Amino acid sequence: MNRRIWAFLVPILSVVFALIVAAVIIVLIGQNPLVAYKAMVLGAFGNVQAFTDTIIKTTPLILTGLAVGFGFRAGLFNIGAEGQMIMGGILATVVGMNLRGIPPALAVPLTMLFGILGGMAWASIAGYLKAKTGAHEVVTTIMLNWIASHLSSYLITGPLAVGSGTPKSPEIAPSAKLPPILTVGAMELTSGIVISVLSAFLMYILLEKTTTGYEVKAVGFNPYAAEYGGISISKNIVMCMAISGALAGLAGALEVMGQYHRFLGTLSGGKGFDGISIALIGQNHPIGIIFAALLIAALRTGSNNMQFVGVPKHIVTIVQGIVIFLVAADRIVRTIVIRKKVKR
Repeated sequence: MNRRIWAFLVPILSVVFALIVAAVIIVLIGQNPLVAYKAMVLGAFGNVQAFTDTIIKTTPLILTGLAVGFGFRAGLFNIGAEGQMIMGGILATVVGMNLRGIPPALAVPLTMLFGILGGMAWASIAGYLKAKTGAHEVVTTIMLNWIASHLSSYLITGPLAVGSGTPKSPEIAPSAKLPPILTVGAMELTSGIVISVLSAFLMYILLEKTTTGYEVKAVGFNPYAAEYGGISISKNIVMCMAISGALAGLAGALEVMGQYHRFLGTLSGGKGFDGISIALIGQNHPIGIIFAALLIAALRTGSNNMQFVGVPKHIVTIVQGIVIFLVAADRIVRTIVIRKKVKR
């Protein structure tokens, strides 16, 4: 129980401390931190438009956070969520473009499914290499990120290119678009947020209530003991990477289906890398990741409003960096304490 309370308190205390440090920096540049933070909160939640924008930004961040966090639970450092999200978005776009005349009841799940498969297949490459050759997933996923990025650039400036200006693909079929829950101006809040939250609860059930989840955590905690207990490490590595990729691929599919309705050159926009910080802040817990994603989305949305009171939006980057540092430091300190106890 003490561990659970501490795991809950660490992110909250880290955020509070980060805001205090950022407040000192805001004072040093000659601005009022209370005015700045009020502007940030109003920019993120002050009206329906701000709230809608925050929730739209939260949707893919939950899934990329889950993708990284699920890998962490198995002892895998999947930093390839960016590439997996790109491949999910590309495949969802290609399929969605060719579903004209298909009813939404079939087109929506089909487009989503191929997005999931795109991310799953891309992540499985790194999982297979890790399981069969011992190739470190950090190296392989970084390489796959670049391949996915350049492949998508080639497709939207070549075979899939349409129009001028920002490189982009044709729009997907109207039947493949997610239905909006709320429309505010040019923004549409779709059912993607519901899918993201449900995915988090499914990951919680998988990890905490199933035999598969027990095996995943056992491999992540001590692979040698898990193997001695009859758990296949290779199978779990490939499976965990595939599930991680499926979550990131779903994020790409939802961006295409609910936000842009096509693949744009900036579709991922670093959201896959944001998943790393979100997983750390959320303590790799699916429910914690939901709130961590909401926090990062709110900081990003609110930072734009801070500029109107004379505070640069990069203050938010400082807050995020301090939070990540403190959460990571807590893990380092606990590891040192545990090792000292073991030696004694």
